[in-house]
Amino acid sequence: MTLSLVTGAAGFIGSHLVEALLERGDRVIGVDQFNDYYDPELKWKNLAISLQHPNFKLIEADIQSLDWHHLLKDVEVIYHQAAQAGVRASWGSGFRTYTEQNINATQILLEAAKTAKRLQRFIYASSSSIYGNAEALPTSETICPQPVSPYGITKLAAEQLCGLYYRNFGVPTCSLRYFTVYGARQRPDMGFHKFLKAALQDQAIVIYGDGQQTRDFTNVNDAIAANLAAAETPEAVGEVFNIGGGSRVVLTDVIATMETILGRSIRKEFIENAIGDARHTSADVTKAKKILNYQPQVSLQEGLTQEWEWIRSLYQ
Repeated sequence: MTLSLVTGAAGFIGSHLVEALLERGDRVIGVDQFNDYYDPELKWKNLAISLQHPNFKLIEADIQSLDWHHLLKDVEVIYHQAAQAGVRASWGSGFRTYTEQNINATQILLEAAKTAKRLQRFIYASSSSIYGNAEALPTSETICPQPVSPYGITKLAAEQLCGLYYRNFGVPTCSLRYFTVYGARQRPDMGFHKFLKAALQDQAIVIYGDGQQTRDFTNVNDAIAANLAAAETPEAVGEVFNIGGGSRVVLTDVIATMETILGRSIRKEFIENAIGDARHTSADVTKAKKILNYQPQVSLQEGLTQEWEWIRSLYQ
């Protein structure tokens, strides 16, 4: 029985990952500080199923306050999902929180992982934000990263640290660059959650810019599958992988799909562009397909329908 550790265990992706690991028979240690970036009540709801499971142990604490050498003694896989998220809040005085939670916390974990005798894999949740306005679409892992937000810079710095600890100390790291993950439990500051909640409450949805920006949207179930594959594929060690949904979609087309699912039109309010948002993202997932056997399974329509059902149950 594998002993896995998930940081950010109560978050959007982390909570789905904990459930998937428990379902396949792992023992799981979850670490989460339940900070107030968004309502901690939602995070407790995310974990409701896992908290009932006999093989799950939750540690409520800041990563920087724990005795990691003791905690990692028998851990075989670390899934490092914890981060201070959000592009727009990373400017100004908020930046220090991003350096603490995204860079310093990762370095502390990597330092402890050096001496974790049973560790087989350290999987780091990176982000497409490291690319910024990429010079080629779809974007492959070989493109030079050029973040356009402080958030992107901290995610890239932590990813680079993973590479350093692999090359210098043999820590078996693997970084997954997520492209706009969506689905049930999506954070309330993320686009689809905000759009669907506004539509439910018959309010206008707010769109930054002209709505012609494109994103590669990845369903959370596909992101989980990528994590599980990265943990079990020997060739994944020391590598970085794009994890995308397999198609690039214009934002206004996404909203049209939402209108089809809801069976009615959605009111829209256009405001000026947000600083630090990339205009387009598109993942070249050739490498993940080849090495991890990664294959996105969930269509945008199917995934949005699932998220809509979840939004309705959450707010009604």
